[in-house]
Amino acid sequence: MSDEKKSLPVNLGVFGRRGQNHGLAAADIIALSLSLLWLVATAIFFGVARLGGAGLGFDPLTFVFTFLAVTMPIALIWVGTSAAKSAKIMREESARLQAAIDAMRHTYIQQQQTASMAVRPSVEQKLEEIAASAKQTESAMATFASTRARIEAARAQAAHTPQDDAQPSLALGTTAEEMRAPLSIADFIRALNFPETAEDREGFRALRHALEDRVASRLVRSAQDVLTLLSHDGIYMDDLRPDRARPEIWRKFATGERGPAIAGLGGVRDRSCLALTAGRMRQDPVFRDAAHHFLRQFDHTLTDFEKEATDQELSDLAETRSARAFMLLGRVSGTFD
Repeated sequence: MSDEKKSLPVNLGVFGRRGQNHGLAAADIIALSLSLLWLVATAIFFGVARLGGAGLGFDPLTFVFTFLAVTMPIALIWVGTSAAKSAKIMREESARLQAAIDAMRHTYIQQQQTASMAVRPSVEQKLEEIAASAKQTESAMATFASTRARIEAARAQAAHTPQDDAQPSLALGTTAEEMRAPLSIADFIRALNFPETAEDREGFRALRHALEDRVASRLVRSAQDVLTLLSHDGIYMDDLRPDRARPEIWRKFATGERGPAIAGLGGVRDRSCLALTAGRMRQDPVFRDAAHHFLRQFDHTLTDFEKEATDQELSDLAETRSARAFMLLGRVSGTFD
């Protein structure tokens, strides 16, 4: 947008003063001509009347009517001229105001386009980070599946291979889950928050460890599905700032209490995110099924987690991306009512 268009609303008064004509306008010339013509016509009329009626005395009433007959048409001519000039000025001012409004509208549209272009790179960066996280998760799942397949193959081979009594027996009956170190609470919380960036090695390590756990993996996968679907509408958990709920409220929810006592868990106040999520829940059955599955998994996992977690660990869990998604979806679906 050029500077001239941007300055239209400011210089509107200046343009109005420049538009005024300090000389005689066409309407003034016409009015003056008509007034002179009328004066000449009345002078001729009364001159002829005076010659025909010589010797008549002065009559005040006749003088008044004569004066009105001469001046009233002239006054009407100038009133009409003034009205025509006022209408012309109003049309010009209306045109200038419309031009100013158009310039302001163009400026606003250009600013909105510039703002959307500035936001788009950050959105694309977040999508790329989510895609990278998804690839890391898929590779971890593939590694886990191949490891499990090798263990099953070794177990089947050992079952069909005869062994001597002198040879020591191998503990092939032990499952991979029993051989693996248990998932710690810290890794569980870090996995529910997902890796911050593609270089977050600790985050990916905790995520892989959680995916190897039978119970935690179901919650992590359902949370990843929900976060990915929410990102399609531009809803990211990092942008939410929900009200913090005290640990005892989380414990009440985990023990099955419902109603006003646990209403503090629905602390998401972002109206745009709530409206977009509610619309998606109504219109998209795939998103609705994924959201309800995630809510059930989070509820079941929280019931066991609460028994062993401290208040600080519950507070840390509430700050994860998965917990924020739970608070958002729970409020939209009425879980905390």
